[in-house]
Amino acid sequence: MTKLVRTEEETLLADAARGFLGDAAPVSHLRALRDKGETQDSDLWAQMAQMGWAGVLVPETCGGSEMGHAAAGVLAEEMGKTLVTSPFLSTAVIAATALKQVANDRSKESLKQIAQGTMTYALAIDESSKFQPDGTALAAHREGNGFRLEGQKRFVVDGGTSDRVLVLARTGDDKSLTLFDIPFDRSGVSRVARPMIDSRDAVDVIFDRVEATGDDILGSVDDAMTVLKPALEAGQAALAAEMAGLASGAFEMTVTYLKERKQFGVPIGAFQALQHRAAHLWCETEVTTTAILHAGRKLDEDPGNATLAVSLAKARAIQTAQLAVREGVQMHGGIGMTDAFDMGFYMKRARVAAEWLGDYGYHAAQVAKLRGF
Repeated sequence: MTKLVRTEEETLLADAARGFLGDAAPVSHLRALRDKGETQDSDLWAQMAQMGWAGVLVPETCGGSEMGHAAAGVLAEEMGKTLVTSPFLSTAVIAATALKQVANDRSKESLKQIAQGTMTYALAIDESSKFQPDGTALAAHREGNGFRLEGQKRFVVDGGTSDRVLVLARTGDDKSLTLFDIPFDRSGVSRVARPMIDSRDAVDVIFDRVEATGDDILGSVDDAMTVLKPALEAGQAALAAEMAGLASGAFEMTVTYLKERKQFGVPIGAFQALQHRAAHLWCETEVTTTAILHAGRKLDEDPGNATLAVSLAKARAIQTAQLAVREGVQMHGGIGMTDAFDMGFYMKRARVAAEWLGDYGYHAAQVAKLRGF
């Protein structure tokens, strides 16, 4: 039976992560990176790797800690509270999950390097303004014993700083899709920076007759989703956890302000209308956190039937994070809209995270379909 409370080990992991990130990567760290025109801190990622976070889903035989998806969600939630920017989602969650589906020497070596923190990945799926893997148009034309990749991918998160990219391509006239594992320094691959409002790294990637051999295929030709589906769901669940952390961080900042800001000689938190709004937000956050923990448990225990739990978690996380930042801005009044105040960083991150790996409409449709509506 699935437990909907954290285990003792997960609680200890959360406490340790919170303590580390509070010192090493508070929101002021994100502000400093943005002001310098940077998107990630390589030293911070190296420290995370030393603590085993980069290998959270990597098998122990490949040097990982193999803590599982629920544990990955715990780490992602703590990162969300302070808006950490790192390759964690793209590399430690999505790429590691995809590589685990393929038991060959090359994937095992990549997993070892991920766990060590020496290799990072990006995921190239989107081609339009919406998440739609089945709509992939980037072509992989057969040429001799290999392929030539021709086309463009958009919204490739962490693509500007990553070593390799998992790219979804069409290998036939029908719905045949194949997943390729390509180094960014291969001839014909180019990147165009697309800075996002939340200061997270993203690029468009252009493939100009890029050569790909059989060794570059992750899984089997024309069967991308066998490898990609578990990876996408792992990423969606971890991203939902990050958004839950974001909501908690925004809520904590708002409650602190309600206790400190005075009007008519009393803290504004004493006003019943604001108390009701804060209580409603707290309740929404708790329900969403439970849904996310359930998704992590499902991915660990029954990954083949986790789609409903994952989409429900992502849909709820989007709603809750957006509610948290709206309420945060409004209850802070005018300063909530200024760049000098950190609430704006939470609002921007919530907006970007809502679109990545499927927006509310996409996941709500998934939930409705799987429930028979």
